[in-house]
Amino acid sequence: MRMLLIEDNQGLAESIQVYFRNLGEPIDWVNSVEQAENSLSFADFDLLILDINLPGKSGFQLLQSLRASGNRLSVLMLTARTEVDDRVSSLDFGADDYLAKPFDFRELAARCRALYRRERGEVSNEVQCGNLHYNLATHSAFVEGKLLDLRPRERQLLDLFLHNLDRVLTKDDISNRLYHYDEAYTPNAIEQTLTRLRKHLDGSSLIIKTIRGLGYLAHVDD
Repeated sequence: MRMLLIEDNQGLAESIQVYFRNLGEPIDWVNSVEQAENSLSFADFDLLILDINLPGKSGFQLLQSLRASGNRLSVLMLTARTEVDDRVSSLDFGADDYLAKPFDFRELAARCRALYRRERGEVSNEVQCGNLHYNLATHSAFVEGKLLDLRPRERQLLDLFLHNLDRVLTKDDISNRLYHYDEAYTPNAIEQTLTRLRKHLDGSSLIIKTIRGLGYLAHVDD
């Protein structure tokens, strides 16, 4: 679940980044609508966490612009405002959820997971693929009931494949979803992570195939 945070409070933004990255979720931070528009022009995200009060254009303006252009990216609004009118406006402008400051980071993470599930038509954090069981909230994976000892990057890659079954993912698709702006990576790093993940999945119903010249495809072999 790759996220873009648009927040002008540096202390809060850095704390949110640390919290999500400790959970193994890639998240990038910008502090203005203009920077957000630039990020959205070249990177793919699963979710926006968007503050309303920003320098220059407001979060409302970015939200309206996205929806006017047909962009259906999930958006969770953050604000220090507590008036009902602001919450109503956020939802009417096309926000998918709303959270007033101050908030508990656990609640923020749970709301993000809920939006991520909703976007994919899922109603639970539990994913069952044959003998493979995965929990989005606890980041735990089991094969035949045995817990897999996955590193954070391997868990992120597994999550990505489970939500893109039978779809070819290029290395660019994978890098865009696994790494945030501050991280340097190489195609070889992706291959090494994939090799380790395949070893963990040995004997599971989830098969990750290499499609020569194109990328990788995950398929459930029942």
